[in-house]
Amino acid sequence: MAKKTPKLPWYEDGLSFSCTRCGNCCTGAPGYVWVTPEEIEAISAIRGEPVDDFSRRFVRQVGTHYSLTERPGGDCILWDPAIGCTVYEARPVQCRTWPFWPENVESPGDWERVKKGCPGAGQGRHYSRSEIVESIGMVRQ
Repeated sequence: MAKKTPKLPWYEDGLSFSCTRCGNCCTGAPGYVWVTPEEIEAISAIRGEPVDDFSRRFVRQVGTHYSLTERPGGDCILWDPAIGCTVYEARPVQCRTWPFWPENVESPGDWERVKKGCPGAGQGRHYSRSEIVESIGMVRQ
């Protein structure tokens, strides 16, 4: 019996992305920005405030996980329209892996949808298939 060759993803040749810091992925519909205790610590440090104070003001527990809180309307609590992400250097893995989330690279059509809302998708640095697969694996479901 012949061995089946694994099907390569449609993005086998990689995809381009460069964050423009536009905030489109930080604002809009409500949702979750998952954070680990380590990420909460790093964000607190960059903000120069104690972890407990930061957590009390900006983190909510959802089941056994933690998420950043949101402003009314769904914008990330750490997004400032005047300056962008206020903790960009310490942003959570979920933010660092955008736009290489499973639902964004499932098909070419999904990627086209992302490109319509994200000016950096399809532009700038070229990511290899292995880098994209690694990012997908880092996203907390």
